[in-house]
This record gives sequence, C-alpha cells and structure tokens, in this order.
Amino acid sequence: MAVLLVTNDDGIHAAGLAALAAALDDLGEVHVLAPEREQSACGHALTLHRPLSVHRWGERRHSVNGTPSDCVNLGVLGFLPERPVLVVSGVNHGSNLGDDVTYSGTVSAAMEGTLLGVPSIAVSLVEGDELEHAARVARHVAMRVLVEGLPPMTMLNINVPTGVPKGVRVTRLGHRVYSGKIVEQADPRGRPHYWIGAGPPAWDALDGTDMGAVHEGYAAVTPLHLDLTHHRALAQMTEWEPALNAALRARPRGERAPASAAAPSNAASRASASATSRDAASRPSAAPPAQPKRTRKRRRA
Repeated sequence: MAVLLVTNDDGIHAAGLAALAAALDDLGEVHVLAPEREQSACGHALTLHRPLSVHRWGERRHSVNGTPSDCVNLGVLGFLPERPVLVVSGVNHGSNLGDDVTYSGTVSAAMEGTLLGVPSIAVSLVEGDELEHAARVARHVAMRVLVEGLPPMTMLNINVPTGVPKGVRVTRLGHRVYSGKIVEQADPRGRPHYWIGAGPPAWDALDGTDMGAVHEGYAAVTPLHLDLTHHRALAQMTEWEPALNAALRARPRGERAPASAAAPSNAASRASASATSRDAASRPSAAPPAQPKRTRKRRRA
C-alpha cells in the first residue's frame, strides 16, 4: 500500500491533524509526522544547527522537535519505511490566504514536499471548529492528485470556509494589505516592546481570488508554483546587461589609470639607480697598471 505523509504546524496533538489523518486513512498507509509543539508562522525554516529527535506516540504516529519542513524532510528522505506518494499538511486552524502563504508553516510543509519531488497539499479551515468539512474537501482533492498528479514544482493550497462549503473553486492568490501599524508598549521596567500584525487586513480586488471564493462560501483550491522567477521581467531586463557590464568595466570617478609596465615610474627608476650605485661601491677597485722598472747605469772609473 502506498505511503502518505500527514503533517501540520499546529503540533502533534492538534485536532485538525487527527481529522485529516482519519479522512485519508483508506487512501494509503498514513504516517503522521508532526512538530512536537505549535510552529505557526514559522515559514519554511529548517533546523540545521542541532540534531532532531523523534518521539513515538503510537503506530505510524510520531512527533519531531523541529519545524513542519523538518518533518517533511525526515519523512521523505528516509525516516518512513518508503518514500511517500503524497504529502498533506493541515488541517490548519485559521486561513492561509493570499500573501500569508509566505509565512505559513502549513503551506511551507507542502512546499518542502514539492521541492523534494512529492505531490503536496496544504489545507486550512478559515474559522470555527468544523474540521470534518475541511478534511472531506482535502480527501477529494487528494484522491484527484493521486490519480492525475500535479505539474512539476506545483503544490495545492486549500482554504475551506466556515460551515458546509457550497462547492469548490480553483483560484489565484489574492493580495492582502495590513493597514495597522506596529503597537508599542512598555514592560514593567519601562522598556519598550512592540507587537506586529495588528489591525484588520484589507484585500485588493476579490474576483477570481482565494479570498473571494471563501468570502462567498466556497472552498478555494489554489495551485502555487515554486519557480519564483518573473519570466516576463526576465525577458525585459536582458536589455540591462550591456549598460550594467559597461558600468562595471568603467573606472570609478577619481581613480587613476594604472601605470604602464613599459614605462616604469620615477620611484622605480630611482630605486634601480640606487641599487646600481650600491653594487658598484661594493666591488673591489682594480689595481693600477704596473710601471716598468728603471735601471741605473754605473759610471766607469
């Protein structure tokens, strides 16, 4: 039977994790590998500076003292009895809509599975505790993915509204703008500290977006592509290359040109002349030429 990996960012004891594992149980051999504690908004963090430990809570149910991405790494790269055919992360308590996917531990677990070559899904319940509806949507989407697969480097992000969804819509990501500023407070010693993420979000145009679908009572299924290259901008920016290369080759303003190797500097000439003089002074001087001996003639007596 094929292996399915189920994880989350709310921790091993979260009700959403149990509901998801139960909904997928008859689709394969479900293994739960989740963080030992809540890891919400941890993003795509990996633990690289300490070892990871795994605790067994039951048959095919383990926790890891790490992040959701750590869990998927362990599961895909060897901890499970065989490589999983599907990674499903959730059910998250709270939405992961629009730009929030970049912070979400739930979505990042599915991203990690996708990067490792395993079809992956993230599932979130926008509000409330009716987890069975979100788990049911996840089950139907998972069945479809197991049959048809997903394009390379592509994962699915599912957001389910409160109550029974009217249906499913395939959407694009919306754009959320937070209008609130940081909140500054003081601790008992008078030192300032700050809260971020305050204030209600405002959304851009909702038509065709995940937020628009959820607002109208539909489950939103959003394909996310992990190639972050903006290909249209790439084509336009090739015109930048000649100017950038010319600017890099040009000398900074005020920098002097390097001296030519064929014309040594005055300092080098003086150093060479000085060395020649020292060499000449250190040599022993040549002996003067020998003078012929003069002979004295004797006078006759």
